[in-house]
Amino acid sequence: SADTSHRKRYHDKMANERTPLITNVYVGAPRPRYQNHVLRRFCTIALSSILIFWSVFFVVALFVDDPPRHHHHHHHGWSLTNSFNRAPITHEEVQKILFEVPSSEKAEEWSRYYTAGPHLAGQNYSQATQQALWTKEKWESWGIQSDIVAYDVYINYPVDHSLSLLSKSKDEEESAWKVVFKAALEEDVLEEDPSSGLPNRVPTFHGYSASGNVTGSFVFVNYGTYQDYEDLVKANVSLEGKIAIAKYGGIFRGLKVKRAQELGMIGALLYSDPGDDGKVTEENGYEAYPDGPARHPSAVQRGSAQFLSVRPGDPSTPGYPSKPGAPRAPVDDATPSIPSIPISYADAIPILKALNGHGPSIKDFNKYWNRNLGLAYKGVEYNIGPTPDNVVLNLYNEQNYTTTPLWNVIGIVNGTIPNEVIVVGNHRDAWIAGGAGDPNSGSSVLNEVIRGVGVAVASGWKPTRTIVFASWDGEEYSLIGSTEWVEEYLPWLSAASVAYVNVDVGVRGPHFSTSAAPLLHKVLREITHIVPSPNQTVPGQTVGDVWNGRISTMGSGSDFTAFQDFAGIPSIDMGFGGENDEAVYQYHSNYDSFHWMEKFGDPGFVYHRTMAQILGLIVAELSNVPVIRFNATDYADALSGYVDQVEAKLAAAEPVTDDEVFRQRASVAVADADAQGSQSQFRASLQVLRTSIAAFREKAWNLDETAAWVDWELKEDIPWWNIIRKIKLGLAFVWVNKSYKGIERNFLYPGGLDGRSWFKHVVFAPGLWTGYAGAVYPGLQESIDAKDYINAVKWSGIINECVASATKGI
Repeated sequence: SADTSHRKRYHDKMANERTPLITNVYVGAPRPRYQNHVLRRFCTIALSSILIFWSVFFVVALFVDDPPRHHHHHHHGWSLTNSFNRAPITHEEVQKILFEVPSSEKAEEWSRYYTAGPHLAGQNYSQATQQALWTKEKWESWGIQSDIVAYDVYINYPVDHSLSLLSKSKDEEESAWKVVFKAALEEDVLEEDPSSGLPNRVPTFHGYSASGNVTGSFVFVNYGTYQDYEDLVKANVSLEGKIAIAKYGGIFRGLKVKRAQELGMIGALLYSDPGDDGKVTEENGYEAYPDGPARHPSAVQRGSAQFLSVRPGDPSTPGYPSKPGAPRAPVDDATPSIPSIPISYADAIPILKALNGHGPSIKDFNKYWNRNLGLAYKGVEYNIGPTPDNVVLNLYNEQNYTTTPLWNVIGIVNGTIPNEVIVVGNHRDAWIAGGAGDPNSGSSVLNEVIRGVGVAVASGWKPTRTIVFASWDGEEYSLIGSTEWVEEYLPWLSAASVAYVNVDVGVRGPHFSTSAAPLLHKVLREITHIVPSPNQTVPGQTVGDVWNGRISTMGSGSDFTAFQDFAGIPSIDMGFGGENDEAVYQYHSNYDSFHWMEKFGDPGFVYHRTMAQILGLIVAELSNVPVIRFNATDYADALSGYVDQVEAKLAAAEPVTDDEVFRQRASVAVADADAQGSQSQFRASLQVLRTSIAAFREKAWNLDETAAWVDWELKEDIPWWNIIRKIKLGLAFVWVNKSYKGIERNFLYPGGLDGRSWFKHVVFAPGLWTGYAGAVYPGLQESIDAKDYINAVKWSGIINECVASATKGI
């Protein structure tokens, strides 16, 4: 019948729309309309319109009803941005508080506290310094609701180690080995620097280093980059069964060990060559610390040997949080299987001298081997080796691996909009008793910002967006605390997070530097041109005036990694550093101490205060201004510039800067490798990508223009009766912020990068063989290195889809 036929068609339609509850329910034919159906339809539309109107009106009233008029104020050369806030205090007053509260004296007080004793990851909760508890209680005393979030993580602690240079005559028995030199493997105790002599100071070791006792000839491997090892292989230098000795610098230390392991080497030594310290060396007449600014000969750079570019976080819980009872995965792909130890250049000299006359000379290699040879004046000839069989090293390394709690301190200030949040973080743990630069200059800065926020909240401020403050634990081992937290709260962060702001080494010199997602470039430039510089050689100049303006791309090496590269949350990392003519930073050594900071790094702690002012004003802008402070056009322009970089790589452009040199030297490019696929097809795919980026730029520009209009309208006194204008403004406001918040997430690829699926971002990641430095379009860069243009075309397509998705999302 007609009724049966209709029922079948209606049922099929509903089944196709995947509404399972209707499957077994009889659905009759629709009833005929009443005679007054026109009136009913009108009433329905009218009622719906009223509901929509009041919903929109509620949103508009929440954000734009009766904003106070904006006034420009100037304070010590800084200008306030226009905005409004419904709280009892204005946005201008919030900015004023966050600018004026930070104190050099208070920053010095926090630095003195944090550097008073050891605070290794997992050992800073309730020991002598009680840093986790102290931090939580201090934040709460400033009015910030805080808690401690724990994770059970797999890490190591040092037990014992030794390093001996052995020799014997070629015809002597095995029992005739003599110890020619035994390395100290610890730093000198300095009377001027109390933390260098603490009885419970931390031994020299590598995080995630393998335990082992190995003996063998040794080889100098330069910086231990991928191409350094390739040079050795091409020169037929025997590596298998040998111990590597490498200079620190250029790439992440764990990757130096990783490549040695892959080539069959049995151990690795890493030392800091003064040739990498710029002008400030003893060779150039500068005295060593503590008498002068040069590196102390016994300084040792501790650090993690984990394979950071494979994945950060607890290596036994890849992609999920290390909570009690969590399943544990093998760690072999992310941690070394050969022992490694860090040594001072004082300990390295006798070992390098033992290579004199053995194997090729560095002069037989390319220019990248003949740079920064800081121990030549000490009689080191930098021969490659290997040493003969009767001159060997014995490397002994014993580590205790355990699963132990780490403690993040999390503070929160609730905002007006429940689904928008910014996160601001610094890590608390250090390899040493000190850590005045890394990380506790950042800890001091963060405390001063939180103290200022507490004053603002007590004065009646409620930010537009929720602010989460984090004192991470376990960063030094592998960014563990932040990574596990992001993995645990990923759904919430994906839905709500606007930005992450990181301060690690907040201060170690007078020169501002930063890396940031392009969406945040504009706010960075604006704030740095507001805050006065402590350097007033030109009266009235700001940090932005003194700064060179360079913003690096996001790579890895600090706690922004999980936010930017895994969760797609635009991030900033920033701090004040030194340059070639400043005091050498005694990185990860016992001499990164309060005494060093007070004497050389930041006398008077004036840059600590300035850093807190910059961070505080960025927090105010990102958390309090109703329109999210992003610039999408900057992102589009950056995406286009990154294509230029890829094409330059295809053209084999010669590197110029140190960063470019190490990116090239860290590539897996093999000159004589056979190409797979067509380079011309790949170039064509890049033109398609450029077209997509141009379309994205057009939408991005429109978004930025609309955002500027909304920002302007929000400052106007819109009459209460002008409902249409308010509705238009409210809808535009919601659209702008929703569009801005979603842009970065569109560049996540669920499958992750080739061979390291934890990294999801198709635009930003650490270089596969750099670890620190950012690689833009990593899928393309690595495909070019491998001459795999089939894979390059695949990645070009993936990136193109992400750009199209970002365009559609605006």
